[in-house]
Amino acid sequence: MILEKENLNIVLFQPEIPQNTGNIARTCVLTNSKLHLIKPLGFSLDEKHLKRAGLDYWDELDMNLYDSFEELRRKYENSTFYFSTTKGKNYYDDVKFKQGDFVVFGRESCGLPDEIRDSDPQRCIRVPMIKTSLRSLNLSNTVAIVAYEGIRQIGFPNMK
Repeated sequence: MILEKENLNIVLFQPEIPQNTGNIARTCVLTNSKLHLIKPLGFSLDEKHLKRAGLDYWDELDMNLYDSFEELRRKYENSTFYFSTTKGKNYYDDVKFKQGDFVVFGRESCGLPDEIRDSDPQRCIRVPMIKTSLRSLNLSNTVAIVAYEGIRQIGFPNMK
């Protein structure tokens, strides 16, 4: 059941791990968020690991596929975009999310490219972590943390 307006738009830039994308798809369905995937993907959309992680939620998922990030930006040029990155200066709960905002997440292995992050550094957000030589939290966990904060800020519309 897709509602009139999505709560958030979750963007995965060139995701590499099908299980993460499947988990994120489930989160999108249950939070009334739209999933946007930027090619190239590190897997086939028919891959069994992707389908298994998303369980039987695929028929309910509102998802779009794009050849490039630029294609997505052109289509939604008047929308607000936030960029989740370990290099962000703002915490994810510092921003004031609005219904329909976009949150862009990078590849599991290396995050977002510099040109995307540098396009609007004030909109770069991060989930705080202890100082470590390790890279970051798991992508699907990060999406869930940020998505639920954004949806909390807008009052959990159409959620029980």
